[in-house]
Amino acid sequence: MASLQSSPVLGGASWGRVASLLPGLALCATVTGSAMLAENVSHRVLEGRSLEALVFAIVFGVALRSVWVPGQPLQRGIGFSAKYLLEGAVVLLGASVSLGAVVAAGPLLLLGIMGLVATSILVSYGIGRALGLAPRMALLIACGNAICGNSAIAAVAPVIRAEGRDVTASIAFTAVFGVMAVLALPVMGVALGMSATAFGTFAGLVTYAVPQVVAAAAPLGLVAVQAGTLVKLVRVMMLGPVCIVLSLFFRAEGGQPLINGAKTGWGKTVFRLVPWFIIGFFALAALRSAGLVPLVLLPLLHHLAMLMTVMSMAALGLGVEVASVAKAGRRVIGAVTLSLLTLGLMSFGLVGLLGLL
Repeated sequence: MASLQSSPVLGGASWGRVASLLPGLALCATVTGSAMLAENVSHRVLEGRSLEALVFAIVFGVALRSVWVPGQPLQRGIGFSAKYLLEGAVVLLGASVSLGAVVAAGPLLLLGIMGLVATSILVSYGIGRALGLAPRMALLIACGNAICGNSAIAAVAPVIRAEGRDVTASIAFTAVFGVMAVLALPVMGVALGMSATAFGTFAGLVTYAVPQVVAAAAPLGLVAVQAGTLVKLVRVMMLGPVCIVLSLFFRAEGGQPLINGAKTGWGKTVFRLVPWFIIGFFALAALRSAGLVPLVLLPLLHHLAMLMTVMSMAALGLGVEVASVAKAGRRVIGAVTLSLLTLGLMSFGLVGLLGLL
């Protein structure tokens, strides 16, 4: 999966560069169309109990990738879909979330999320070290699981001076385990009889990336998506403080800090620590809260966001190399698995403590 850290710049791109995206976009659109058709057919056959198109998109993408590797002419469009359509979908979802919901969530939820992230990093790091992983590898896995997958890994890696092979292995796991979470969580939520709010909160606490929360929560409805997005955004906002703490720690060991506020200015510092799509999400949410987004546009924006999400899930499926899991070694597999299971248990406990179950 691609990192979710930078903003797309297409305005000055040549027509040639734009045209180079079309083959990959067409492939993703084809998988998306197949997924939507499968959803429609299964909906009729199973009388409304079918899986969502975004789940079919992941499955179809992974299945296709396992028997055929898309060539280089397709990679630009696939990468664009996996990264920018995902992020753009999150921005559009800002129109469906009022900032009043953040205030209504209350300090207990906010403190609970912050405590969960901090505890998860410490516990996951301990698991990795107990299994014999090097400190930096264990820290990459811990931050990826606790915050936002490969976005956190990409941000933390230069701070802790991680080696390239460790970063590559960690990101490979976020792709595979991220897809597994998106597929498994809706089934778990239905099996446990969780309400939309409870499941959305749980999904927001467990999944790696904001768009994956959307994908996992969508089967339980818009309320689940809104709750999950809100919770996940709070988790992602922890990336900045975590990077700052790590940079100060590793600076003491002679490492290079991630941000030098005196040189970059605090405005640029914020944009480097906070992904652009989060800023866009809150900006659109603020416009919605201020009544500047016409109500008639809300359904259109929601459907467009979901379509972009399905297409992005197809692209992510096309980029998953399942075989890469085996190459990383049993200790890494064990560390990621145990860390994710631990995060899931702690998250379920927090949902219970908040009285949402």
